[in-house]
This record gives sequence, structure tokens and C-alpha cells, in this order.
Amino acid sequence: MNFSEPLVTGVLVRREKRFIVHVLLDDGREVVAHTNNSGSMRGCQDPGSRVWLSPADRPNRKLKWTWELVEVGPQGVLVGINTALPNALVEEAVRDGTITELAGYQELRREVRYGMEGSRIDLLLSGSGRQPDAWVEVKNVTLAEGCRALFPDAVTARGRKHLRELSAQVKLGQRGVLVFVVQRSDVRSVAPADAIDPEYGQELRRARSAGVEVLAYQAKVSETAVKLVGALPVVLPRMD
Repeated sequence: MNFSEPLVTGVLVRREKRFIVHVLLDDGREVVAHTNNSGSMRGCQDPGSRVWLSPADRPNRKLKWTWELVEVGPQGVLVGINTALPNALVEEAVRDGTITELAGYQELRREVRYGMEGSRIDLLLSGSGRQPDAWVEVKNVTLAEGCRALFPDAVTARGRKHLRELSAQVKLGQRGVLVFVVQRSDVRSVAPADAIDPEYGQELRRARSAGVEVLAYQAKVSETAVKLVGALPVVLPRMD
């Protein structure tokens, strides 16, 4: 997926609350940008970090910039932090065959209401003829420790609800699929962040035991595009 316009570079001044960041652009202007990432963004919001912004696609939008990328670590790894991208990345990867586990479906719909807890599924795949419909929940992953990506980066009751809903779909004879989208290139596996949200980790283990398929795909992130390129193993260590 290519960015529709060239990104603008700057330095992160500070994150204000959850959805606003202050950035000093390379041309000397200090601007206020929107971030739709509601997590803690641990390791991705340090003041002084190199960041990339996209211009707003609506002229009447209050904040004229959106935070897209941040450079982290001594190796200068680019991390995609825009949580609006993963659903589109998974859709693109389903259509082009990158996510082989979800091949063979004829119809793809977004944001379909389902479940007993008032949820909307990110992607619903149907029309295979050979396998049941696939109810696909997508999660963006930015946190890493060493070579392992971790999710979530903050306590998430909503994430636990989604796992319960997927498990319920499996009981109905459908496919429940969780896809972790890892928008960074310096990790080799994905695991639950048990130290941050042990209840999510427990719910994830229960969901996989119940038949929910847990997948992870890594993105190649650049200043011009973000694209899913390959699968990563999902590791569920034993909880003490």
C-alpha cells in the first residue's frame, strides 16, 4: 500500500494525551498532528524521535497532519503506528495471496456486525465453497522486546472481547481468525505481552485452544509504502 502523497519529516516534540502529537518539521515549523493509535505506544513515542507525517486528506479537518511512522532504536528501524492501515493491509494481502491461510474466498466485507457483545468484525470472508466463512480480527503491533513483538502495549478489555467473539464463531462452525500485523522489520516472532495485560494473554490462549486461528504477518515499512511480506510465528509461552 503506497502513501497517497509524500510524507513530511520532522522530530517528535511530545505526545499530548492519546490522540495529539507535537512535531517540529524539518522546515522549522512546529505542527500539531493527529494519531489514531490509542495504545501506550511504548518505545515509539520518545521525544526527539524522527517521525513522518502525512497531510490530511480532507481540507476541513481540524488537524492537518497524521502521524504515520517513527524511527526507533540504534538501527533506525521504521515502525508504522497508524492503526487505520492494518485492515487495509490485510485486505490487500488476502486479495494478492500473501496470506495463504485466507485464500479461496470470493467475497470480502468490512465492519460487519456480529456476536453477542455488540462487536464489528474487521473483515468477513465468504463464498469459498470449500470452507466456512472466516471472521477476521486485525491487531496492529508496534511493541518489541529484543527480536520478539508483543501485543498489547496497554491493557485492552476490547481486545479480550474480540477474542471471546471469535471463539463463539468457532463454536458455530465458522472460522475465527486473529491476524497480528507487525509494522516493523526487526522482530522474528510475536507473543502476548503477559507482563502488561495477563488477562489478554490468558484469553488468547483460551481462544487458540478453542480453535481460533492466530496468525502474524510482518510488514515492510518504508517512507513511501507499507506492505505485508511474510508470516511470523506466534509463540504462547507458558504462564507461571
